Amino acid sequence: MRLKFLSRFTMLKRAMFRCGELSSRVFAVEFDLRTQPLYFTLSSNPQELHHAHQQLFGDDGKLFSLHVHSDSRTEKARAHAEIKHKLSVTLSRDCDVFEASSFIPDVKNSVVKGFFIRDKSTTALSEDILKTLQQSKSVCVFSYKREGEYCWQELWSPVNQVQESARQYVTPAAAAEHHPSTLNITNSDVFYSMHEAYKVLQECSDIIPESKEVLKLVDEQSETSRADGFPVIVIEGLDATGKTTLTEALRESLNATLLKSPPQCLAPFRQRFDSEPPLIRRAFYALGNYITAAHIGNESLRAPVIVDRYWHSTAAYAIATAVGGRVENLPKPDSELYQWPEDLLQPNLVLLLTVSPEERLRRLRDRGQDKTVEEAELELNQLFRLKVEEAYKRIQNPACIIVDASPSPQEVLRQVQHLIRNKCHL
Repeated sequence: MRLKFLSRFTMLKRAMFRCGELSSRVFAVEFDLRTQPLYFTLSSNPQELHHAHQQLFGDDGKLFSLHVHSDSRTEKARAHAEIKHKLSVTLSRDCDVFEASSFIPDVKNSVVKGFFIRDKSTTALSEDILKTLQQSKSVCVFSYKREGEYCWQELWSPVNQVQESARQYVTPAAAAEHHPSTLNITNSDVFYSMHEAYKVLQECSDIIPESKEVLKLVDEQSETSRADGFPVIVIEGLDATGKTTLTEALRESLNATLLKSPPQCLAPFRQRFDSEPPLIRRAFYALGNYITAAHIGNESLRAPVIVDRYWHSTAAYAIATAVGGRVENLPKPDSELYQWPEDLLQPNLVLLLTVSPEERLRRLRDRGQDKTVEEAELELNQLFRLKVEEAYKRIQNPACIIVDASPSPQEVLRQVQHLIRNKCHL
């Protein structure tokens, strides 16, 4: 039994090193969402902890971090989501669970996601769960020990604390220039080509049969050139900002075609993909934009086209979800992550409807409609809402023109008609 665990730990350690030498990696723990993550590295020499690190690596409990590895990105994404759910429903209130990751600074796709667990219970509940999780070859677990001003990391073993590696001391590190999650956003949370999103659904087609049906719908679409076509106007905004009312009014006043993204043909699959981790869910919605683009290309040859949400929504929600903590953690305004995909049909005009948080909540209560998980979170989490709104505003080529949707629907329509006349000459 002892040799079996040694073999497993050797395999896990090698998996960790495939992502980069431990000594070159930086660890980040989302200890306080109001601030930046808490960063540290590992060293063979003892290092005194800073005050914030002393709070994280306190004396009152057992400390662990686990990291999810796999050569398959879809398997890794699903494993991370399953572990997150398991930790949330099984750990007692005496355990603190924080989002955590390790990464190589400035190296794209180097982030290994996981969790930091601070178990203050007397039942060793977290250890029981970690034993179960370690049965998966994709999970690597470390334990942390505190001695005075010092703390060290060890590869954790449920068998007499077998140590597979030399003791590595926690060394406080300066905050990263960019939030580590931004290193993994490209073609993982936000997709910048149809090919990349298509590959994700191909990779999981054996475990998600609906993927094949979605890919078939994508294959059936053929985007039509918009040369000399009518203008395309996209209306963006959070739920209850007046998009439906405005788009219907514009359809009538402009004698336009009204399209929605994601397209209706994907409606039968949304519930299935909404239950998947971000990688797979985002790929699904990205492909929905390309199907919408094909519809836009065809319809804009006959009449102006009004689109209820498009790529801006997909990107803004994905970026806000991927980046933990405060608004300042978002990618900088000039980041390439806000650039429109080169192979996706661009609209002529994008309008972002905004209302005050209080007015939006009042409208949602009046409607009483079911909401997506992310829209429900907007109501409960002001920080998430602020990140979504800021991400909307930072997207470029084309950027959004902000429209105050607080006045009456008739006044908002007049404002928008004026913008369309000036920008699109309709």
